[in-house]
Amino acid sequence: MPTALNEALDHIAAKEIKIVAGGTDYFPSQNQGPIKTDLLDISRIPELSGISCDGDTWRIGATTSWSDIFRTKLPPCFDGLQAAAREVGSLQIQNAGTVAGNVCNASPAADGVPPLLTLDAQAELQSVRGKRVIPLNEFITGVRDVALASDEMVTGFLLPNVPLTAASAFEKLGSRRYLVISITMTAVVIGFDPQGRINHARVAIGACSPVAQRLLQLEADLIGKTLGEITLNDSHFSTLSPIADVRGSAEFRLEAVAEQCLRTITKAAQAHE
Repeated sequence: MPTALNEALDHIAAKEIKIVAGGTDYFPSQNQGPIKTDLLDISRIPELSGISCDGDTWRIGATTSWSDIFRTKLPPCFDGLQAAAREVGSLQIQNAGTVAGNVCNASPAADGVPPLLTLDAQAELQSVRGKRVIPLNEFITGVRDVALASDEMVTGFLLPNVPLTAASAFEKLGSRRYLVISITMTAVVIGFDPQGRINHARVAIGACSPVAQRLLQLEADLIGKTLGEITLNDSHFSTLSPIADVRGSAEFRLEAVAEQCLRTITKAAQAHE
């Protein structure tokens, strides 16, 4: 349990070791019996937690908890992320679970990923070899798979040039209100010009493809529109590939996503007024 980042990086470089912080994804996934893997608990490294802003770039530390996210006073463009933070498991999970843990678990239904995508998040990775930054949509490469070298760890997420006055929203559909795996998720960040026309649009969908993704065609079609001029069609959702399971069919998921898009965009527009 190191208290300095350099110490943690030395451990990762020296041998194969599993990184944990809150452990809310790791421990439930283990079989009964003793854990045979060495664990590196990074929860006591100060520079890995907290939310800060340096000029035009915001930074969310890797071990920042979901409770920290929704309790921090942030600009309107973070409303969607804060709404998602309240949907991550129970209050106890929100107190312990971390942003990086949610992302690195790389579940298609990870609540934090769609709103981070709408904020153009970049993953900040470090090792004893140095630091690199990679867009979040390139960092998560598949189900339970991320572009992380064996000697690297996520140290934070960078949000450059966030449109601070833009409005945002998040909606999650599940079989009940709380403590549920998502059937579909939608996050948006929407900006408006003085005439009420959209001049900035980010729309991201989770739980409807192996990796959460932005709807680039829909984003492009929203630019220049007023709220009343927005129409959706099948081409906006053509990149999605939802599965059919006990929670819903693929067709149901696509219908739900279309409704969520309209709801979240409307919610963001109303917050902007």
